[in-house]
Amino acid sequence: MFQNQEIAKDIFYVGVNDRQKHKFENMLPLPLGVSYNAYMIIDEKTALIDTVDIAMGDLFIDKIQSQLKGRKLDYLIINHMEPDHSGSIKLIRKYYPEMIIVGNSKTLSMVEGFYGVDNNMLEIKDEEVLSLGKHKLQFHLTPMVHWPETMMTFDQGEKVLFSGDAFGCFGTLDGAVVDSDMNIDRYWDEMTRYYANIVGKYGAAVQKALKKLTPLDFEMICSTHGPIWKEYVSEVVDKYDQYSRYDSEEGVVIVYGSMYGFTELMAETVAQGLAQNGIKTIIIHNVSKSDPSVILQDIFKYRGLIVGSPTYSNELYPEVESLLRKIEIRGVKHRIFGCFGSFTWASAAVKRLNSFVETMKWTKAEISVDEKQGLKEDNYKACLELGRQVAELVKIPIEIPQHCV
Repeated sequence: MFQNQEIAKDIFYVGVNDRQKHKFENMLPLPLGVSYNAYMIIDEKTALIDTVDIAMGDLFIDKIQSQLKGRKLDYLIINHMEPDHSGSIKLIRKYYPEMIIVGNSKTLSMVEGFYGVDNNMLEIKDEEVLSLGKHKLQFHLTPMVHWPETMMTFDQGEKVLFSGDAFGCFGTLDGAVVDSDMNIDRYWDEMTRYYANIVGKYGAAVQKALKKLTPLDFEMICSTHGPIWKEYVSEVVDKYDQYSRYDSEEGVVIVYGSMYGFTELMAETVAQGLAQNGIKTIIIHNVSKSDPSVILQDIFKYRGLIVGSPTYSNELYPEVESLLRKIEIRGVKHRIFGCFGSFTWASAAVKRLNSFVETMKWTKAEISVDEKQGLKEDNYKACLELGRQVAELVKIPIEIPQHCV
């Protein structure tokens, strides 16, 4: 029934699209949907690389059977055990009971732990090679990108890297599956958002993986989410290198919380100060409206971050506090920071924002602005000055070690 796309010699795309799910991991909005990518190699032996979310299991089985055309499935290779990629393991085993599940020791332990499957297993080691006939698959362990069992599979003859979640992004594949066959403009921000929210904490592990993978000289990247990268391989790798070193572009993100508009007016004024001093890329997020995943996306992209908060129950505005925790968890480095706040009878927010930047060890503007009740003339000027100071700091390139690859 299905005519699966051949992406390289004897390698076929058998993934599926999910346009129903509202939030990835029940947290991250999916306005463009998401794909779950899996791949089939047809050789003397057959191999399926990764599976899909069990919600799409029946469709997935149909695509597998259409590709195998009555042949048995010899191997299931698992690069990553998150359930959106491993969820169909038990279902596939029912159809192909003699199928051998291939993975590293941590992977196979998780297969048993999640799904109770503990037979017909093949444990592989780092850089070990499995022959399917003409296709020789070499396995490369890349732990903590972004789970401890993550690995990648390299087809040595076709120079195809099956990368698991690495180099992935949100967004369904609408007809074409290879980047050279589609307009990829919409995927770049979704790649940044994906990285910032899913992989962002593990920059050091990503750098180790990039160093390890460079000698492979791969010509195609087959991730488990988003387009297959062929024309834009170097750009995709460069983005992962940039993000994992916490490098950034010239620009400033202003994030604020405001109940009655007083802190919002301060945010507008700070933005005016930035613009007057030559910053052209200024993004303002109201934490009560912008989704945190989008705010994090922009924080990973741009060098400056200015945060404003009213004092709320002698603490930060709750949504601001939540965002700062997300930034802290991801260990974002090499940013320029400024802060401002407002209060009615007792000041606390600015003090806590300054404590946050000390924890992050970022470069900070000399002043912070704290306003009691409505914005007055002196603090209006101080907000402009805060913008000026951050603008000047952002214009100075931050010296970040070049990639280790």
